[in-house]
Amino acid sequence: MNLRPRRPEEPELNLVSLIDVVLMLVVFFMLSSTFVDESSLRIRLPEVSTRAGVAPVGESLVITVTESGGYRLNGRDLINASADTLRAGLVRIAGEDRSGTVTIRADARASHQAVVTALDVAGRLGFADIDIATVPSSAAPAQP
Repeated sequence: MNLRPRRPEEPELNLVSLIDVVLMLVVFFMLSSTFVDESSLRIRLPEVSTRAGVAPVGESLVITVTESGGYRLNGRDLINASADTLRAGLVRIAGEDRSGTVTIRADARASHQAVVTALDVAGRLGFADIDIATVPSSAAPAQP
């Protein structure tokens, strides 16, 4: 009989197998992931010229967006601030002619949604020449 105490064997951790598994997981995730292609928006900034431009062929329409989000067409108030009312007013004034310039003048405190709605309505009606009126910063009133 062998009564001597046995020395327990030291457990051995094989790191080669672990590294292989981790490497395979990294390769798998790299190959199976999709690379997100962020959509980009190309913006062409307007240029300022000092000479007078050529007058547009059609009649110029002015959409004014008030501070409260209401609309005016060529200085006349619309009965409500709905997109359908704005569309009907533009169709009534312009008729079938879409060659004129549409100028959008918005109050500085008007909501962004009201301005975007005016742009959307004019664009959907087929107006290609849409301007946004601004004032130089030296002529703008001081903010309280």
